[in-house]
Amino acid sequence: MTRYTALLDTINKNKTFLLTTHVNPDADAIGSEMALYIVLKRMAKEVKIVNFSETPDFLEFLDPENVVEKFDSELHSDYFLKCDVVVALDFNRCDRTVKMSPLFYQREGVKMCIDHHLEPESIFDPIFDDPSFAATSHIVYDFIMKTGIVEMDYEIAVPIYAGISTDTGSFKYDRTTPDLHRIAAHLLELGVVPIEVNDMIFGQDKLSKFALLGRALNSLELYGDDQRFAVMTLTQDDFYESKATEPDTEGFINLCMTIKNVKISAIFIGLKEGFKVSLRSKGTISARDMAAHFGGGGHRNASGIRIREFTLDEKKDEIINYILANTSEVSQNV
Repeated sequence: MTRYTALLDTINKNKTFLLTTHVNPDADAIGSEMALYIVLKRMAKEVKIVNFSETPDFLEFLDPENVVEKFDSELHSDYFLKCDVVVALDFNRCDRTVKMSPLFYQREGVKMCIDHHLEPESIFDPIFDDPSFAATSHIVYDFIMKTGIVEMDYEIAVPIYAGISTDTGSFKYDRTTPDLHRIAAHLLELGVVPIEVNDMIFGQDKLSKFALLGRALNSLELYGDDQRFAVMTLTQDDFYESKATEPDTEGFINLCMTIKNVKISAIFIGLKEGFKVSLRSKGTISARDMAAHFGGGGHRNASGIRIREFTLDEKKDEIINYILANTSEVSQNV
């Protein structure tokens, strides 16, 4: 028996599946969905992928047959409630699916979770949630290889490579291990061409993204006597005037982390309802601890906050001051 026994048994015993992921999906979210979708289709299962958000245009290459559907309550609620298994991929808290989340609590059937974040919600069973994995796509790869459920090939390798490579920051984050490089090598041996995947994800940006980036850079502020905390801010007006969308902010925060002396960074994004904050940090500074104080979560060096009850202007200073107060000592040791 393997550590994947519960997942494997659930798949083998059921016929109809719905796969979903978090709002504003990234390459790991779409990649893990597509890889598992291919697995289930090869097993002659009936399967749908239904997400709250549309797939960002730079990730559409992962879904060449346009199987991912955008959630519509009238079209999808009945299937969500009545299919044999709903699978949550790359998230472990139902509120990460926004207006889809009530369906998780209404549903009486199996709710499976495959994820690599901390503190999963108890609503899921079976659950495979292991933060030691670099990405959810990494878990899907390991599941396929350890169980032999289907043959690993090029079609599955592409979305898995996209998920792993992006969630590791192109193999530069601290969860990049020798074993992960061996997995990447295997995916390349199956035909994945890194320069092609990289170009699709990072090399096909629209002009509107650069207009938005200009606004983000103009908003950049450094805080602390040692300038350890970098902050960008984007409002709804910025998105409207640049004709950009929220997925266009992908990668902006990483630019903050390249500034000399910066140990932690944040990008505040005003939304139609409240705002969100993405956090990144270096070394022992825990972005996750900062996020948790405001009801957010994630990984130690990459986390986020979502606040609906207050506007960005009402809470921004409080969040900045809290982060400054709780990183002053540790930043000196990084």
